[in-house]
Amino acid sequence: MTEEFLHYIWQYRLYSPNLVLQTGEQVEVLHPGVHNIDSGPDFFSAKIRIGDTIWAGNVEIHILSSDWKRHHHQQDMSYDNVILHVVFRDDLPVFRKDGSSIPTLELDGHYNEHSWKNYLSFMASQKWVPCDTMIGRVDPFLRNAWFDRVLVERLERKALQVEHILSLTKNDWSHTFYRLLAHNMGFKLNNQAFEMLAQSLPYQFLAKHADDLFQVEAMVFGQAGLLAGTFTDEYPQKLKKEYDFLRSKFDLTPIDAHLWRFMRLHPGNFPTLRLAQFASIIHHSESIISGLFNSNDVSTYRKLFGAEASGYWNTHYTFDKPSAPRKKTLGLSSIDLLLINLVAPILLAYGRRRSDTEITEKPIDMLMQLKGEENSIISKWAALGMDVSTAANTQALLELKTYYCDAKKCLDCRIGNELLK
Repeated sequence: MTEEFLHYIWQYRLYSPNLVLQTGEQVEVLHPGVHNIDSGPDFFSAKIRIGDTIWAGNVEIHILSSDWKRHHHQQDMSYDNVILHVVFRDDLPVFRKDGSSIPTLELDGHYNEHSWKNYLSFMASQKWVPCDTMIGRVDPFLRNAWFDRVLVERLERKALQVEHILSLTKNDWSHTFYRLLAHNMGFKLNNQAFEMLAQSLPYQFLAKHADDLFQVEAMVFGQAGLLAGTFTDEYPQKLKKEYDFLRSKFDLTPIDAHLWRFMRLHPGNFPTLRLAQFASIIHHSESIISGLFNSNDVSTYRKLFGAEASGYWNTHYTFDKPSAPRKKTLGLSSIDLLLINLVAPILLAYGRRRSDTEITEKPIDMLMQLKGEENSIISKWAALGMDVSTAANTQALLELKTYYCDAKKCLDCRIGNELLK
């Protein structure tokens, strides 16, 4: 038996209807209370009828009643308002700090064994998700309601990350945008290198030259460590000369060039091209940031990130190696990933700062309009019959997999709860 499962039984009232205390008195649960995930009693504000008396207070749950003493609750005043001790097995009378006894309810033999066997099966499962063969049985309405909730959890978690960076940048939205943009421009494979670049290149230095794309490019490529060699083309030669001047001016130290990963990447995803696009976005960042908070539809958001890399990159993917002419703007799928992972969290954080519900509603509206991402995790969800047509759904499914399924938090998942019942 686990305390987690006992919490589940208690919270969802999955016990026998006729409950009797160890003293022989009948007990009726009028309200199980509010589950407490912090320190203190496990459930707050419960309401219990014992005999003819109604009690209001807290409930503590243990596997063995002797755990009360082992956890030193008898010495803790925060447990003085416990009105009921719920245990799997009662092996020792327990008392409050003032010496008064606490009514004890033993659940051994008073719960559904089928739920316990399902729970053990989920915990022991080596499948991709514990309920993969059962999830299709769950009422689609309940399932979709849970996905909505998990989507909000994901957005809130990402908005907290925005808030954290805001605190580090002293509430500078432009600097925060720069840090978050760098994190997302690596598109996973080069995330770490982009983050190191942003840490080595303070935003205020870029901001002083943001109106000059060439100078922004010089700082970006120079700090990326990609201007250390010798070049044939005039463009990288000029970049290197400009960077040498700016490096001395701002006392900059570049990161190591070997951090950038080119192997097994399509040329359109080469870090050199991503850095050129990054520089172009920084060059237009003030108008982009303003547009984020004033836009209302996906097409407008997409246009904000449609800035082209400078002319040299129309015929190159790397320095000194010509390629067929082609304008190098971010592709639609890349822009949509920025909207999902960068814009949506910023909008939520910004709307909350301003207590503006119209803005806080924009992220979900936007995700519902965007096509779902395509990756190995989403493909597996699709194979289980899940709707992956929108980014709202795929974001919810990614959150569910990472923070519930992989962590075996089936008891905290509404889908898991329904199947366990």
